[in-house]
Amino acid sequence: MTNFVSIIFPVKNEGENLKATLESLYSVKNRLLYEVIIVDDNSTDNCCDFLKNKFIEKKIKLVTTTGVGAANARNAGAQIAIGDFLVFCDAHLLFEDLWLDRLLEPLLERKTDAITPAIGAIGNHNFTGYGQTLASNLRFSKLRTHWNTKQEHLFETAILPGGCFAIKKTVFEDIEGFEEGFPTWGHEDVELSIKLWLFGYSCHVQPSSKVLHLFRINQPYQISFDEYYYNLLRLAYLHLNPARIQKIRKMITKSNASLIEKKVLNNGVLEKRQYYLTKRKYDDDWFFNKFSINF
Repeated sequence: MTNFVSIIFPVKNEGENLKATLESLYSVKNRLLYEVIIVDDNSTDNCCDFLKNKFIEKKIKLVTTTGVGAANARNAGAQIAIGDFLVFCDAHLLFEDLWLDRLLEPLLERKTDAITPAIGAIGNHNFTGYGQTLASNLRFSKLRTHWNTKQEHLFETAILPGGCFAIKKTVFEDIEGFEEGFPTWGHEDVELSIKLWLFGYSCHVQPSSKVLHLFRINQPYQISFDEYYYNLLRLAYLHLNPARIQKIRKMITKSNASLIEKKVLNNGVLEKRQYYLTKRKYDDDWFFNKFSINF
């Protein structure tokens, strides 16, 4: 049976990046068959207009959404995907020959449920990250992702970087995709990774596959502190125990924590938490202990 892959690019004000990404994708060699799905989440810079005249023969699927945020844009792409496997990619990547074949190999061999490649930095040959973990600094009120260092062979990772990872479609559907309650960018890859582990699935790094990523200091769209902290606190209420929820709450230092928490609680998070508890195989203590995360 032929394994077919759906590569999904969420896009918002990517300028020339999307064009360069697609040119790179179609210039490299891979044996696996794939389709490309682009989800334009209400871009205002016409960054997808070139698709009308270029890559016509590739039959790229273009979906438009109304500013639903990164998580829901990815879900919109997954809804029309016909592949057995989904690959979520940022629209500012460069690829190498056989990156897709190497990335999917552990999935095809059923060694993992979700996989990320090595991710290098465009313009900086000295940096390559290999999946991520979480690092906390309560003194500075932060819980952030931290890149893993290289291992020679397939290895587990706490967090799949949203910039590029692959997942079996049936697994993505079982965990109900990215968190629909995230209205804007932020923490969607962390939430999905934690959910995968708690539901009994595994996430790995495939160091033999590599892509290059354009790391940006600023996003080409506006994200407020309130929106950033809303997603973080919603993640906590969905998956973490009460003590960790309170730690997250105390991190909300530049916004009104009470108003953000009220909004989170009014948007069905407790009902969804109870549902997730019925699907869990492990609790959050297991997750944090497994990856030696002191939080």
